[in-house]
Amino acid sequence: MSQRFKDIDYIGVFLWLFRTSIIVIVVWGTVAKVFFGQGNAYTTSDWIDFLVAGLSQGSLFALIALGYTLVYGVLFMINFAHGEFFMSGTMTSTVLIATPLSATGYLDKHPFIGLLAIFTVSMLTSVGIALLTERIAYRPLRRAPRLVPLITAIGASFFWQYFFRGLFGSALVPFPEIEIFKGQWSVVGIDILKTRAVVMIASVVMLVGLYLFIMRTKTGIAIRAVAEDKDIAALMGIDVDRTISITFATGAAMAGAAGILYGLVFRQVDFFMGFVPGIKAFTAAVLGGIGSIPGAALGGLFLGLIEAVGPPLFLEGLGIPGAHQLKDVIAFTMLVLVLIFRPQGIIGERLAEKKA
Repeated sequence: MSQRFKDIDYIGVFLWLFRTSIIVIVVWGTVAKVFFGQGNAYTTSDWIDFLVAGLSQGSLFALIALGYTLVYGVLFMINFAHGEFFMSGTMTSTVLIATPLSATGYLDKHPFIGLLAIFTVSMLTSVGIALLTERIAYRPLRRAPRLVPLITAIGASFFWQYFFRGLFGSALVPFPEIEIFKGQWSVVGIDILKTRAVVMIASVVMLVGLYLFIMRTKTGIAIRAVAEDKDIAALMGIDVDRTISITFATGAAMAGAAGILYGLVFRQVDFFMGFVPGIKAFTAAVLGGIGSIPGAALGGLFLGLIEAVGPPLFLEGLGIPGAHQLKDVIAFTMLVLVLIFRPQGIIGERLAEKKA
């Protein structure tokens, strides 16, 4: 993982991606308008709304993708149970904390204290589930062939889904609406829903905090050392098992926080809520370059924008009805294209054969 942070011009990559996206949008918009007679269905305000929604959604994908990229960077393993870490904290804090606080009116009277309690319970629950899964299901398989922990991760995902279904039921649970987050903020003349603005701000803060944690702290250095070579890290006095557990806990904490932000925007949770966002976050991690924290952030934002802008731009331009329902098609088509043409991702590195 340490090498993934070296010799990469992140600003140059971002500018290349931005320039490429603009060229694709302009070219396709022109083609759609000339050959298919489309392109005037939405106003400038509508397109701004699409972009804001895409950035908000992409921020959530980025936070969840961090768990995939951290675990892969250390263990070279895809943890398909990570979506359930996201779900577990959100459902637990919603049912046990958010709903009772909302029913008593405390959440509207003291929103920041209430949100602090909700976030804390969600993140601690997600961390607890992640550590339990790592200790029981993954650690005994550390030296097993790659396919064995992968299958175990899929089994753990189903286990936690139906465990929480039995615990809290299968019905949709409404996430309470908080009074201070109702309405919109006007930023440079652009109206943005308060919940979406909070998601974007919180995501940036957490992404920067995680990057500094990995790059500047002693624990972060240990994580990067274990990612580079576990055996040599152990010889240097690093507790490899403890470091891997911290890696799982860090990714799960980010997922738990993302779950509450998800609840603020979409206002409902259920036992199956981790599956689709988890797969989308995995797609985002692959897009950006799995194993790279900046890559996960960039991939999440890119995927969110593609999902928001893609259907009206690419599909409605072809006259396809109900194009907004096909955003998943666009997302997973992007995954296939990246795996075919650039399997290392946007800013990922080509791994040596012994590490691949």
